[in-house]
Amino acid sequence: MKLSLARDVTLTDVESGAVLLDGRHGRYWQLNASGTAVLRRLLDGHAPDEVAASMSEVAPVAEDRARQDVRALIDSLSAAHLLEVSP
Repeated sequence: MKLSLARDVTLTDVESGAVLLDGRHGRYWQLNASGTAVLRRLLDGHAPDEVAASMSEVAPVAEDRARQDVRALIDSLSAAHLLEVSP
Protein backbone atom coordinates (compact mmCIF):
# COMPACT_ATOMS: atom_id res chain seq x y z
CA MET A 1 0.00 0.00 0.00
CA LYS A 2 1.35 3.41 -0.97
CA LEU A 3 -0.02 6.56 0.61
CA SER A 4 0.40 10.12 -0.59
CA LEU A 5 -1.22 13.45 0.05
CA ALA A 6 -3.93 14.29 -2.45
CA ARG A 7 -3.25 16.94 -5.04
CA ASP A 8 -3.51 20.48 -3.61
CA VAL A 9 -3.16 19.22 -0.02
CA THR A 10 -0.28 20.51 2.09
CA LEU A 11 0.99 19.31 5.44
CA THR A 12 2.40 21.99 7.75
CA ASP A 13 3.87 21.46 11.19
CA VAL A 14 2.44 23.47 14.06
CA GLU A 15 3.33 23.49 17.74
CA SER A 16 0.75 20.85 18.67
CA GLY A 17 1.21 18.58 15.63
CA ALA A 18 0.34 19.47 12.04
CA VAL A 19 -2.35 20.93 9.82
CA LEU A 20 -3.50 19.48 6.51
CA LEU A 21 -4.83 22.20 4.20
CA ASP A 22 -7.08 21.24 1.32
CA GLY A 23 -6.42 24.03 -1.17
CA ARG A 24 -9.25 22.87 -3.43
CA HIS A 25 -11.96 23.48 -0.85
CA GLY A 26 -10.29 25.79 1.67
CA ARG A 27 -10.73 23.26 4.49
CA TYR A 28 -8.17 22.15 7.00
CA TRP A 29 -7.68 19.28 9.41
CA GLN A 30 -5.57 19.52 12.52
CA LEU A 31 -3.61 16.49 13.71
CA ASN A 32 -2.14 16.08 17.17
CA ALA A 33 1.49 15.05 17.61
CA SER A 34 0.69 11.32 17.51
CA GLY A 35 -1.43 11.61 14.36
CA THR A 36 1.29 13.68 12.73
CA ALA A 37 3.98 11.12 13.57
CA VAL A 38 1.82 8.31 12.18
CA LEU A 39 0.99 10.20 8.98
CA ARG A 40 4.62 11.16 8.34
CA ARG A 41 5.75 7.55 8.72
CA LEU A 42 3.01 6.37 6.37
CA LEU A 43 3.94 9.01 3.81
CA ASP A 44 7.59 7.92 4.13
CA GLY A 45 6.53 4.49 2.88
CA HIS A 46 6.20 2.51 6.10
CA ALA A 47 3.44 -0.10 6.13
CA PRO A 48 0.47 0.56 8.44
CA ASP A 49 1.19 -2.56 10.54
CA GLU A 50 4.82 -1.49 10.92
CA VAL A 51 3.74 1.98 12.07
CA ALA A 52 1.29 0.45 14.54
CA ALA A 53 3.96 -1.86 15.95
CA SER A 54 6.36 1.03 16.49
CA MET A 55 3.58 3.06 18.14
CA SER A 56 2.90 0.30 20.64
CA GLU A 57 6.61 0.17 21.52
CA VAL A 58 6.80 3.86 22.47
CA ALA A 59 3.31 4.52 23.82
CA PRO A 60 1.11 2.72 26.33
CA VAL A 61 -1.16 1.23 23.69
CA ALA A 62 -1.71 -2.39 22.67
CA GLU A 63 -0.61 -3.26 19.15
CA ASP A 64 -4.16 -4.27 18.13
CA ARG A 65 -5.47 -0.89 19.26
CA ALA A 66 -2.61 0.89 17.48
CA ARG A 67 -3.50 -0.97 14.25
CA GLN A 68 -7.11 0.15 14.60
CA ASP A 69 -6.02 3.75 15.20
CA VAL A 70 -3.68 3.79 12.19
CA ARG A 71 -6.41 2.31 9.99
CA ALA A 72 -8.94 4.85 11.30
CA LEU A 73 -6.58 7.72 10.44
CA ILE A 74 -6.04 6.37 6.93
CA ASP A 75 -9.78 5.85 6.44
CA SER A 76 -10.70 9.31 7.75
CA LEU A 77 -8.14 11.15 5.65
CA SER A 78 -9.05 9.10 2.57
CA ALA A 79 -12.77 9.77 3.05
CA ALA A 80 -12.02 13.49 3.29
CA HIS A 81 -10.04 13.23 0.01
CA LEU A 82 -6.86 14.39 1.75
CA LEU A 83 -4.95 11.15 1.29
CA GLU A 84 -4.61 8.92 -1.75
CA VAL A 85 -4.20 5.19 -1.23
CA SER A 86 -2.80 3.00 -3.98
CA PRO A 87 -1.92 -0.71 -3.93
